[in-house]
Amino acid sequence: MLEALLGTKNRELTLQYLLVYEEGYAREIAKYFDTALPSIQNQLKHFEENGLVLSKMQGRTKVYFFNPRYAFLQELTSLLDKARLYYKPELKAKLEMQRRRPRRPEKPL
Repeated sequence: MLEALLGTKNRELTLQYLLVYEEGYAREIAKYFDTALPSIQNQLKHFEENGLVLSKMQGRTKVYFFNPRYAFLQELTSLLDKARLYYKPELKAKLEMQRRRPRRPEKPL
């Protein structure tokens, strides 16, 4: 949907993933969308160099997340949210928030 604006489909998918899950690492994102790892790594490196995302180390894994001080973050997230409305139903369903870990047994529903 935003390929013309962002340059590649993988850039858009990477941003959508970070928007939905709030953070992620390259291998996780590549596996999620079944794309090549180097492509996702290049996109994340590009975003980090331009200040759109920040990274932190968790053990030996570099985890990326949106830079809260990025000047156009609110506008970008609004644009990504709107673009998601026009995605194919399969991709929309895939981008819906999914649990990363099981619910605590004692937690109420």
